[in-house]
This record gives sequence, C-alpha cells and structure tokens, in this order.
Amino acid sequence: MKIEDLKFDEKGLIPAVVIDNRTKKVLTVAYMNRESLAISLEEKRTCFWSRSRQELWRKGETSGNVQHIVRIDTDCDCDALTVYVLPEGPACHTGEETCFFNSVYNAGEEEPFSLDGLMRLIEGRKTEKKEGSYTTYLFEKGIDKILKKVGEESTEVIIAGKADDKAEVIYEISDLTYHVLVLMVQMGISVDDIYKELASRHVIDHKVKQEKMTK
Repeated sequence: MKIEDLKFDEKGLIPAVVIDNRTKKVLTVAYMNRESLAISLEEKRTCFWSRSRQELWRKGETSGNVQHIVRIDTDCDCDALTVYVLPEGPACHTGEETCFFNSVYNAGEEEPFSLDGLMRLIEGRKTEKKEGSYTTYLFEKGIDKILKKVGEESTEVIIAGKADDKAEVIYEISDLTYHVLVLMVQMGISVDDIYKELASRHVIDHKVKQEKMTK
C-alpha cells in the first residue's frame, strides 16, 4: 500500500498508535502527515507532526529516546495507523515507559507475565531489599554467588536434556533464565541490550544465507 492510498483528515493528519513490538504495549498516540510518514519510512524511525508546535517532530531528536520502526499497518478504512517499534528509552516525556500510565478503571486482574515485568521485579529486589526474598539474598551474596547459580542451573539443563526429559528441560531452563536475569540486573544489562545483540546476529545470519544462495 502507498501513502497516497491512506485517508488523511481535513488537516492532512492521520493518527498513529505506537506499539512496543516486544511487549505489545501501546506507547503513545501521535499524528503523522504525508511528509512525516515518508520520513518515518525512509529513516525507519518515528517522525510525527506536532499539532502544538505545528512542525515535524522526530521522536528522540532531543531526548535520545528513538523508536526504531519494525512495521506499520493501517486499519480497514485506511484512516489510522499502528506503528510497531523497538524503543530506545521511555516513550513518555515524563520518563514513563508508556504515555498510558494513569488508570481510569481496573478490574483487578493480574498483568500478563512478561520478561520486562520480571526484570522490573528483580530490579526492585535489588534496590528495595525485601526480607526473606531469595532474589535479594542473591544480590546480598554478590556476583560470585550469582555466577555459581548460573553454572549450576546450566548443568541441570544439560543433564535434563541428555535424559531427553522435555518437562524437566522446561523447568531447568526456567531456573536458568531467572538466574541469568539476576546476573543481568547485577551487571546493569537490560533486556533491550540482549534484543539488540540478537537482532544484529539475525541480520548477519540473514546476509550469510543470502550469500550462500547466490553462490
């Protein structure tokens, strides 16, 4: 679909719902005109039209909180966009991860599990120590204890895998993942850091595959 096929309003704007491609959380709702959308497609970073300043606004231009575009979809009427991104830093000017952090109604249901949520919990156990918490205990013992646990859990994964026990492998990988996340928090490594590294390897792997196909 081309930009010309989209339906912009009488002011030449189209709403863009920005979504974190990993967590699927809505980060913000902004507006694009034809020029900002063209820039977004060319630079693969979000660029909006600021209605308050009446000018183009490249997200992260001053804050550094850039949003790398993964894909852009439109609805059935072609008059709204969803923009899936990999964000570098918070989306909101307040420093919040998303602009949607004020609750209007909450049915009391638990938030779905996510790695980001688990990381926040682990980070909280380090900054605000909780008595009786195993995670806090690991941080108190320090890097040597954390590394020892990562080594032990890695061995458990190998043993379970060698035994061809799928359920046990899942259990042990979960243990290993948790302890690796603790190590990441201890060393100041974010989930984003890992995503970026894996993404760079994916690009390299894709290029290698292409080269093999052309030979």
